[in-house]
Amino acid sequence: MVENERTQVEAEAPVLELSGLDVRFATPDGEVHAVRGISLGVRAGETLAVVGESGSGKSQAMMAAMGLLAKNGRVTGSVRYRGREILGLPARALNEVRGARVTMIFQEPMTSLDPLYTVGSQIAEPLMRHRRMDARAARRRATELLALVGIPEPERRLKAYPHELSGGQRQRVMIAMAIANDPDVLIADEPTTALDVTVQAQIIELLESLQRRFGMAIVFISHDLGLVRRFADRVAVMRAGAVVEEGPVGEVLAAPRHAYTRMLLAAEPTGTKAAPADGAPAVLEARDINVTFHLGGGLIAGPPLVIRAVDGINVTLKQGQTIGIVGESGSGKSTLGRALLRLIASEGDVRVLGKPIDDLDAGALRALRRQVQIVFQDPFGSLSPRMTVGEIITEGLRVHEPHLDGRTRDRMAIAALEDVQLDPATRNRYPHEFSGGQRQRIAIARAIILKPRILVLDEPTSALDRSVQKGIVELLRRLQAEHGLSYLFISHDLAVIRALSDWIMVMRAGRLVEAGPTECIFEAPAAAYTRELIAAAYGP
Repeated sequence: MVENERTQVEAEAPVLELSGLDVRFATPDGEVHAVRGISLGVRAGETLAVVGESGSGKSQAMMAAMGLLAKNGRVTGSVRYRGREILGLPARALNEVRGARVTMIFQEPMTSLDPLYTVGSQIAEPLMRHRRMDARAARRRATELLALVGIPEPERRLKAYPHELSGGQRQRVMIAMAIANDPDVLIADEPTTALDVTVQAQIIELLESLQRRFGMAIVFISHDLGLVRRFADRVAVMRAGAVVEEGPVGEVLAAPRHAYTRMLLAAEPTGTKAAPADGAPAVLEARDINVTFHLGGGLIAGPPLVIRAVDGINVTLKQGQTIGIVGESGSGKSTLGRALLRLIASEGDVRVLGKPIDDLDAGALRALRRQVQIVFQDPFGSLSPRMTVGEIITEGLRVHEPHLDGRTRDRMAIAALEDVQLDPATRNRYPHEFSGGQRQRIAIARAIILKPRILVLDEPTSALDRSVQKGIVELLRRLQAEHGLSYLFISHDLAVIRALSDWIMVMRAGRLVEAGPTECIFEAPAAAYTRELIAAAYGP
């Protein structure tokens, strides 16, 4: 009887437990208190969701638990794995736990994957390190894992490099690496952020099946309360580094006690975008755009894999118009956006403000890009870690308006930061000191400070919580109205697309499935694929 009671207590004990966890960062402006003595635990087979706005401390708490804080970070408190204190362990001892028993899916896959190695070799590495597999066995298992997370042609994709995959595909590679060693605890930091709604459902189903099979504990960090409601057992709501509410998902989301939780539940991008005035001039025209990639190949490997990433797409963007481009990961949305700006090689005719850009030299193209800016999907990869936020935001001014003095540039940086709801006092800090959502807003500020005519937004709200998404949508609407801006808005988030766009293009496998006014697409989609996307986002 005593033995059975002891076994039951052990089974109910948290497999990972944080007690009084406190995280502080030393900055030029003083100390930042990122996590304020929180206590959380997750049991085997349980899913704990941690939610809150960008900068609430969700990710920093888990990074501290994994021993992955930046050098200027300081952590106190306790982190226990199966009762063993792991906070402050030497690197060698800690590495026996992290990567094998406790793993993490990071929010930004492009910065977590080595650009010099194929994805196959990167998935095989933890298998060879922790499970002592030989190279051949690790390669076989890596192929299985790629198939498991929904990567098409997994044997060929083993040879691909991270830059050859879409953002969503890179995220799936990160998930494959994290589950490779069947961990006891999986910390998933926004694991579906870059994925379209249909693949989000597949990834959640995958994590659920793995959890049932191995009794794995999952810490699910997310700003998507819809996913949290479906996936989690318990939820902890964080604000300004503290846990303000915690309990079973059904209770907290159905009857939240804290006003902040109620605000999160009420936040949703709303409204509609009116079409531009009749006769509005075209600011960007593209005809028969094609982009082809050749992957792998060689004397031993045989012919390369030829992928037509964009296949004969036409685009006409008018002044004051927002075209929303939607489709699953790998559909060619982001590739099309880069091709239109000549950031990658492509075929076809592109005209910006009536001028063909295909034959422009580097100097002429640089001058034109003052009028055409882009916000990339992965903000951390596009922000220099060696520059302060103020320097990053004003970098374009140094190129396009070199006559401005430092004081004027600083005033403009302050205004841009206020526009994207960031404290201007943070402009002397560095990108690693911000959350993923905050870095996304920095990238938007860098683009809008130049007051461009055209803005290509590649998943600009993918890393943002709903309340900030709503603010960014309102910001983009206001800037568009004030300056006559035109947007190409690339996203898998249909709620944001619907709120911001007046015309929608639906892409799949590089081709255009259908296009039309926003409400027509949502109310009466012609293509079966479009109906599938809408059903995945809103339900049948």
